[in-house]
Amino acid sequence: MPVPARLALLALALLLAACGRDAVRADLPAGGHWPQVAPADPADPAAANAVTLRALSLVGTPYRYGGNTPESGFDCSGLVNYVYRDMLDLRLPRSSRDLAAVQGPRLEPRRLASGDLVFFGSSGNVSHVGIYVGEGRFVHAPSSGGTVRLDRLDGPYWRDNYSGAKRVLR
Repeated sequence: MPVPARLALLALALLLAACGRDAVRADLPAGGHWPQVAPADPADPAAANAVTLRALSLVGTPYRYGGNTPESGFDCSGLVNYVYRDMLDLRLPRSSRDLAAVQGPRLEPRRLASGDLVFFGSSGNVSHVGIYVGEGRFVHAPSSGGTVRLDRLDGPYWRDNYSGAKRVLR
């Protein structure tokens, strides 16, 4: 590949990486401790309740890379897509990176409401997404060999790799 083409691809990759990070990044306070999450009112309480209850009902479903139904299993973005499509007929992008780029307000950790999307990654790259369900907890499909589960945002791994949140319910 010619040098100018390589440089153009590198510039595009850097731009895309920056877009994913800046779109959702909300830094934690000094010391990296998760702040107290005060209950925030969702924009549409009925929709947020439907999303939350459906996400919780899927806890225990097997993880499967590329999976997007309860029968086939879920990966993280497949879970998010299924819940929002099933409950609200809302079509969202398929990958965690594309979900992070969805138009919507960027949220501080203290302002999370049920139904918000929470993102995780490292080095400025979003690589995981879950659905916030309230009280500092989120539902997600974490890894190969696992199942959809409920975790706490202040768990060591999740706190250290938190990238931000987006509200898709308006």
